[in-house]
Amino acid sequence: MYEFIKGTVEFVGPEYIVIENNGIGYQIATPNPFIYAGKIETMITVYTYHYVREDLIALYGFETREEKKLFTKLLNVSGIGPKGALAILASGEVQQVVAAIENEDESFLVKFPGVGKKTARQMILDLKGKLQDIVPDYFPNLFNADQLSLNTQGSNTAFDEAVLALKALGYSEKEIKKISPELRKEQLSTDQYIKNALKRLLK
Repeated sequence: MYEFIKGTVEFVGPEYIVIENNGIGYQIATPNPFIYAGKIETMITVYTYHYVREDLIALYGFETREEKKLFTKLLNVSGIGPKGALAILASGEVQQVVAAIENEDESFLVKFPGVGKKTARQMILDLKGKLQDIVPDYFPNLFNADQLSLNTQGSNTAFDEAVLALKALGYSEKEIKKISPELRKEQLSTDQYIKNALKRLLK
């Protein structure tokens, strides 16, 4: 229904952003909302997917059409809903995910929140050999630190926002606490905290 929405970034939260266009604020869930934290009041284009279910109507947004395409392919896998697909994209390891599917590497796929052995096997069965239109040219770093300046309210706030984002992706309090001491050793932006946390959680 909506190919994309072009407007200004009005709000960035742990689960979604709000884009204002012609006086209307569109709530859009994205893989990593904090990549837009440095773009408040900036005009951007977000490629959107309009999701409709009996109990849910939502907009999901992506930086590129390729990322949106991968999201829609993941939705076609039995056992993966929008939240699970966003969590996979939020890892920033698109190339590794595709490689894992092509190489039938279930041990890598089950590291994502909500992906068990059955779902990992289903991902391989449904998507293997069907990602050629994405793989050749699309391996961006979804956590580009250059896009986001350090949080002006200090590293504690940035860390707290990262924790909220990780919880929104489905990670438990126990999992987050286990990696928190290492993460707190450096003063980073929210985006960088998330990237470093996901690297540790997916090991």
